[in-house]
Amino acid sequence: MPKKVTGWAIPLSALWLSAWGMLPAYADTPSSVLEEQYQLGTGDVITIRVFGEDELSLEVRLSDSGVINYPFLGEIQVAGFTASLLEKKIAAGLLDGYMVNPSVEVTIKEYRSFFVDGEVNTPGSYAFLPGLTINKAIAMASGLTPRASQRKIIIKRGHGENQEVIEAEMDTKLYPGDIITVKQSFF
Repeated sequence: MPKKVTGWAIPLSALWLSAWGMLPAYADTPSSVLEEQYQLGTGDVITIRVFGEDELSLEVRLSDSGVINYPFLGEIQVAGFTASLLEKKIAAGLLDGYMVNPSVEVTIKEYRSFFVDGEVNTPGSYAFLPGLTINKAIAMASGLTPRASQRKIIIKRGHGENQEVIEAEMDTKLYPGDIITVKQSFF
């Protein structure tokens, strides 16, 4: 079980959404549930489709601003929303004078990368796939160096004030954007 080392502040908007059951917190959940709980962020590639309206469909990689330019609605803040909340936001915008009953689908085509550094043979960024664990991520990074510790592995999750630092084990689940650091062993 991962051990939380430092706490993290939650933005008021996330607290409000969480209080209304609209933004569940990350937990060790099956990968099929990841997309329902996953908050969109920089580097994610999303596809937005509106049934019967090809000109309103698009695929976009989220930039650092977390904002996309959507037909009819203009700039929309996307970062921090789940796919289902974004569907509702776009549908509500299209209902307001543009369409009678819009059917909007938002899917995550590509999750943002995660990063592995420290005592691995090939440090760098790697494509995230649901169900990844530390063990699998280390395998993607060509394994541990001879000096690596299998017990001193740290995950940094989140950004800025929202960053959480976790002491991880080999079976700890990963999320998109995680930064994994494998420390040296002293033996």
